[in-house]
Amino acid sequence: MVHFVGAGSGAPDLITIRGQKYLQEADIIIYAGSLVNPELLKYAKSECEIFDSAKMTLEEVIDVMLRGESEGKMTVRLHTGDPCVYGAIREQMDILDRHGIQYDVCPGVSAFCGAASALNLEYTLPSVSQSVIITRMAGRTPVPDMESIESFAAHRATMVIFLSTGMLEELQKRLVDGGYSPDTPAAIVYKATWPDERSYVCTVETLAKTAKENNVTKTALIIVGDVVTHSKYDRSELYNPAFTTEFRQASK
Repeated sequence: MVHFVGAGSGAPDLITIRGQKYLQEADIIIYAGSLVNPELLKYAKSECEIFDSAKMTLEEVIDVMLRGESEGKMTVRLHTGDPCVYGAIREQMDILDRHGIQYDVCPGVSAFCGAASALNLEYTLPSVSQSVIITRMAGRTPVPDMESIESFAAHRATMVIFLSTGMLEELQKRLVDGGYSPDTPAAIVYKATWPDERSYVCTVETLAKTAKENNVTKTALIIVGDVVTHSKYDRSELYNPAFTTEFRQASK
């Protein structure tokens, strides 16, 4: 059995109870060493084999999984955040399917959730934004043409942008070209929930300047939208005394 486990956004105590249990039981752990907090490996038993996938190809990762399966061992594939977001897990699952190997996924706390906690931010403020767009800039891995930064920016919804810290000058230009005003609130969150977490509130037009001034070059999320500065919003109807719900009648 192979368990794909979300390691969480950085802090070792943000892994789920199920994920921790899998780490404690694993015979083999393959972890994304460039991003996963190594403190999580302390949950592993002493005889557990540990592999750093940052130094491996997909084929080498699969070879370790196949060997583990042939030896009747339990393998944990430990991904950063939640595996479903930029985790490259589908290609692994498809190969395991071809070999008839069972697997499951244990969700984790995504970095975009960790970044919100760093800013005490709510992504979905009534009358401000009810949608969150998670995306990235095109780099060595392309982005579909219909998912350009400009096309998403036209919605003026909240945007969370992964894997783009090294391209902030281009990013801010494309955000403005797409429809955000230059003074739209933005934030840079470096290593959300890690001990060395840092966060900076700025504007779309000062993203690159803010990152340069604070020496942020990678491992950061960009958040764009009025929710960053907790702009004027409507109160929740769910807790409004004049609003009837399934569990409570409105007061007169």
